[in-house]
Amino acid sequence: MNPQSKVRTWIWLIVLLILFLTISYFSFSPKPQAYPSYVTDSPSPTGVKAFYTYLKKEKEAKRWNHSPEMLPKGKGNQLLVMVEPSFYPEKDEMEDYVNFMKDGNTILLLQTNPKGMFDINIEFMEQKASPNDKWKSVFDQSHASYRAEISSPIRLQTMKEDEVLLSNRKETIALKRSYGEGHLIVAIAPEWMTNENLLKNDHLPLLLYLLNEDRAQSFLFDEYIHCGENASTIWTVYPMWFLLFVLQGILVLVLWLWFKGKRFGPIFFPREESVRFSDEGIQAIAAWYLRGKRYHDSLLIQADYVKLLLQERWQIPYSREWQDLSSYFEKKWIQMPSREIKSFLNGLVTILEKEKISKQEYLLWSRKLEQLRKEVGE
Repeated sequence: MNPQSKVRTWIWLIVLLILFLTISYFSFSPKPQAYPSYVTDSPSPTGVKAFYTYLKKEKEAKRWNHSPEMLPKGKGNQLLVMVEPSFYPEKDEMEDYVNFMKDGNTILLLQTNPKGMFDINIEFMEQKASPNDKWKSVFDQSHASYRAEISSPIRLQTMKEDEVLLSNRKETIALKRSYGEGHLIVAIAPEWMTNENLLKNDHLPLLLYLLNEDRAQSFLFDEYIHCGENASTIWTVYPMWFLLFVLQGILVLVLWLWFKGKRFGPIFFPREESVRFSDEGIQAIAAWYLRGKRYHDSLLIQADYVKLLLQERWQIPYSREWQDLSSYFEKKWIQMPSREIKSFLNGLVTILEKEKISKQEYLLWSRKLEQLRKEVGE
């Protein structure tokens, strides 16, 4: 490659790289990040970042991203907030949550339908509320009235030992149940805590009322119930600009290797090496016979070559026909029984007299002639 050609190649590489970067820049339009609902780092209307930030500023609050088996053991007076779990924990995990409460801690479960969680029983409302009647009057234990939105179609069923915290006089909206030295608080209105509804009507006072029920000293917001521990992927861990930069780097590396003459195909040996260590002419002729399916001609050449070896090594006249070599072979070919020698010679004569043979026949008799050649060579 002369210097002028090298310069031209580099110019084209730079132009392609600039073109790729330009297209990438204008075609990449970052979309708003999608957040799951009810997570503490979500500023979207369905997130709970506003309430978490407020509670973290006023009291001790932090996120909990691990499985329940790692919850603090033997440390009471903590409150774990579970807002609308996206999946039902396994049986072992539910037992870990129960053990956490038995140690003197509290779990606040806000879920539209808590059926299947902590053996909570529910009942469906007989008549669905109309859109004009979505705002309900809610009463606490002291019969103080609050105004709140309740979109859940179910109500809680209480047991004898349960304590009703919030109701609408007839139906239970929030209850409290004892577990050992701790408690479980369940409410069917997780939408109270979302960013878009937190400051509407009396949602914030109602949430604070539930949180202060056990006067906990520290608060944990359970994020494990939304995505588990293994939710992170390469697309969520690294920003998009970094992934784009890596992609461009890979492209530049491939172009550089291509420019340096690197090849990723099969390895071809130099002709000088193949000529030195093998007969290139024989390889070419063999390939020609195979491509042309000239199996019979190839077998005739192989048989003729073996006949020359028989004359050279075993002193068998070349002019003798194959079917007349039985007596010679019985003396020289010790490892082959006499009956098999006759069968071999008759079959060889038959196959050589054919005008055309199949590939399977060719491979079979070529293998047999090769075996005879090795025997003669030894």
